[in-house]
Amino acid sequence: MSVTIEGGASTGRLRHPVLVIMGVAGSGKSTVAGLLAGRLGWDFQEGDDLHPRANVDKMATGHPLTDDDRLPWLARVSEWIITRTSKGRPGIITCSALKRSYRDILRGEDVVFVYLAGSSDLIARRLTARLDHYMPASLLESQLATLEPPTADEHAITIDIGVTTAEQAADALQALVSV
Repeated sequence: MSVTIEGGASTGRLRHPVLVIMGVAGSGKSTVAGLLAGRLGWDFQEGDDLHPRANVDKMATGHPLTDDDRLPWLARVSEWIITRTSKGRPGIITCSALKRSYRDILRGEDVVFVYLAGSSDLIARRLTARLDHYMPASLLESQLATLEPPTADEHAITIDIGVTTAEQAADALQALVSV
């Protein structure tokens, strides 16, 4: 099974993958996902747009989400993924997917998690420089405390965010070839 990626590369055994671009706020999920979606021509969904209004309001006031708060959002993200995989359409969605239990909700045969990993200092600098986003930098510590990086058995790719966004996207594409 394989998918042809622009330029002739193959994703190995995956036929119609859905990439979940994951990581804490400020790791660059939206930017990397947008680059990948543009390069591949795949469906793209900004996962933050699937949050219930109550979640957005809660984060905007500086309060971290609980597991219960996240469940309706994760269900919407999962629906988006299932719609793509059931129709044989590759896609890319952003989702922090901080805990393994959250990823378990999203997991599927053709789902690959692309974890954007970097130092807390780098991510904090990015968050404080961000404009017009409801997630305040003050919530970074709670996200880092919640984060359970993917393990070897989770069908995940880890990308270092200490390089340019273009390099991150290229690294993800190169890693997909071997998935």
